Amino acid sequence: MNTDNLPALSATRRKLIASLQQPKHRRELRLFVAEGAKCISELTDSFRCRMIVATHAWFERNAAPLPQGAEAIKATRADMERISSMSNAPEVIAVMEIPAQEVIAAGSGLTLALDGVQDPGNLGTIIRACDWFGIGTIVCSRDTVDMYNHKVVQATMGALARVKVVYTDLPQWLSRLPHDTAVYGTFLDGENIYGASLQPEGVIIMGNEGKGISQAVAACVTHHLFIPPYPVDAPHVESLNVSMATAVILSQFRRNQ
Repeated sequence: MNTDNLPALSATRRKLIASLQQPKHRRELRLFVAEGAKCISELTDSFRCRMIVATHAWFERNAAPLPQGAEAIKATRADMERISSMSNAPEVIAVMEIPAQEVIAAGSGLTLALDGVQDPGNLGTIIRACDWFGIGTIVCSRDTVDMYNHKVVQATMGALARVKVVYTDLPQWLSRLPHDTAVYGTFLDGENIYGASLQPEGVIIMGNEGKGISQAVAACVTHHLFIPPYPVDAPHVESLNVSMATAVILSQFRRNQ
C-alpha cells in the first residue's frame, strides 16, 4: 500500500488511543484497542474496525484492502512505542467498536459464569480456554474485569471473536434459570470432580482469585465440585489459579462427552 497520501498520527488520535486504556473511556466511546496483526485479523470479522494505525513498513507489506470503513493512519516506530501497551510495540494497532451487549438466557449445552474474576490475564486465558473447549457463552458478574481491557484482548489470542461475553447481576441471572438447571461450583468441601457425574448441560461457576464464589452466588449452586491435588497428602500450593482450574474443569466435562 502506498503510504504517501495517508495522514500521520496526530496528537488528538494519540490521546484517543491512550484514553482507551481506561474502562470509563472505553464505555463512553464504545471503543477498544487491539494490538498486533494476528489479534487484529482474528477480530475484524466480529468487530467493526474504526482505525488502523501502522508503520510505513507494515503498510508496504500488506497490500490487501483494509477492513471496510477503517481509517488508515501511518505512524513512526517511536509513535507505536508511545501508544502501545505491550512491552514490545507491534507494527500495527487497531481501534475497534464495542457492540451493544445482548441479554441472554442459558441455552443448551454448557455456559461458564465468572463471579468477580479480577485479573485481566486470567479472564483472557479463560476466554481462550472456552474457545478451545467449545463453550460459546460466558456470563460475568458486574465486578468481573472488563473484557475489553487491553491485557484481556491480547490474552484471548482472538478467541474474543468466537466466545460471547456478557455482564449482568449474576445472582439474579442464576435465580431466573429453570429450576432443573445443573449449576456447578468449586469448593474445598466439594465432590472429587474425577468421580462426579457431570451433565452435558448446565452452568459452571468460577469465583474470585482470592475469595472464591460469593455467598449470594453460592446459594444458587446445586453441585459442589473439588479438584484434588496429587498426591493428596503431599505439600501443595494453597489453590489453583482460576484460569488453570477452569481449563481442568472444562476438560473433565468434555472428557465425559
